[in-house]
Amino acid sequence: MSGGHEWLEVESLDLEAQGVAHRAPAEGSEGQGKVVFIEGALPGERVQVQVSRKKNSWEQGSVTAIARESAQRVRPACPHFGLHAGACGGCKMQHLHPAAQVAVKQRVLEDNLWHLGKVKPGQMLPPIAGPSWGYRYRARLSVRHVLKKGQVLVGFHERKSRYVADMTSCAVLPPRVSGLLPALRELIAGMTRCDRLPQIELAAGDDVVALVLRHLEPLADSDRELLCGFARRHQVVWWLQPGGPDTAAPLDEASPALSYALPEFGVTMPFRPTDFTQVNPHINRVLVERAVRLLDPQLGERTIDWFCGLGNFSLPLATRAATVLGVEGSESLVARARENAALNGLAARTSFEAANLFEIDAIRLAVFGRAQRWLVDPPREGAFALVKALADLQQSAAAAGVAPQRIVYVSCNPATLARDAGLLVHQAGYRCSLAGVVNMFPHTAHVESIAVFDREPQSSPAG
Repeated sequence: MSGGHEWLEVESLDLEAQGVAHRAPAEGSEGQGKVVFIEGALPGERVQVQVSRKKNSWEQGSVTAIARESAQRVRPACPHFGLHAGACGGCKMQHLHPAAQVAVKQRVLEDNLWHLGKVKPGQMLPPIAGPSWGYRYRARLSVRHVLKKGQVLVGFHERKSRYVADMTSCAVLPPRVSGLLPALRELIAGMTRCDRLPQIELAAGDDVVALVLRHLEPLADSDRELLCGFARRHQVVWWLQPGGPDTAAPLDEASPALSYALPEFGVTMPFRPTDFTQVNPHINRVLVERAVRLLDPQLGERTIDWFCGLGNFSLPLATRAATVLGVEGSESLVARARENAALNGLAARTSFEAANLFEIDAIRLAVFGRAQRWLVDPPREGAFALVKALADLQQSAAAAGVAPQRIVYVSCNPATLARDAGLLVHQAGYRCSLAGVVNMFPHTAHVESIAVFDREPQSSPAG
């Protein structure tokens, strides 16, 4: 590492929540000097940096002194947050006021849309934000038996490290789960092969907290007894996972099921703790309501929900539209979505099909038929094949029969959203009417967003 006495002006934050500054240009050169990425620095601050990495065109380091603090700098709520050795790496922005975090994420969204997709939304939506603490209802906690310390650690990884942080609480987990961390450490330490238990996955529903224990060897009867006793004392449900996610099963078959509600639509969504559900249920409820309102399905219209999962959007949409088709890549997920639709009395207004949406083309897209509205909610990889297939259809006579009038795109990666938006706008004949950020993960650099695309009016042939 090397230190520096030069004071740097921090200009912005990058996608990893690092401050961005520039060195003074070399004597006789024009323009800006070398870019410096600074952990712990905020826009508007004047700082000194301890450099840990140095390349020809950039440097990276952490802040060592601040001559001028940002008005948005706040005291982190979690004692495990920071730049020091052993600090938890689960959060990156606790030193920045939550409202400023949202503003930074909106700038990231706008910059990605313009620089990567050459797309400028007609209007920016108000951000969707909610509780900044105790919001994380899903988490993967690493477990490590540290022989030198003679103890077991349970928590997130240290910043930029494979080691597990020495945590006794976590401010972003629900308070009752945060309070379990010391007890979980003690529990795992008392099990026969604590070195063969690499992780505990948290999944909380509205009424039930489930903990999924990954174990690399069969558990002894004494270990199962310990887990049962822990479950009774702390009112949690244990699931055991000996292999991949599909191998997870409840320790006690009589355990209560997990579910969450979308009260705006009168919908209840059962789920397994290894299923994908949104980390932040408070934000998810608002996001679903906004997506349905923006899509605005009308009676008599058909809607397709691409990447439908368990039906998080499909079922609420079915309470507003005539029919909804949900499409997902997994047959097992499709079966679960059908079950959820039946449970909520929506089987007659929904249907679900399995298809590989990462390999779909124009011919296969046309098979799904006409739908006036699309809801697209892909994973981080985005929906490139789907929107490319739609763009390709625009070159054929079949386009008018398939292309939806409106698309609502829910994204967890602004870069892939921008790429797909570029295709929709410049090749598929849509305009980006609206876009906005969704602060699903406060205190992290993760940017979720929602965008609306409307089909441009088709010009009439000359008569």
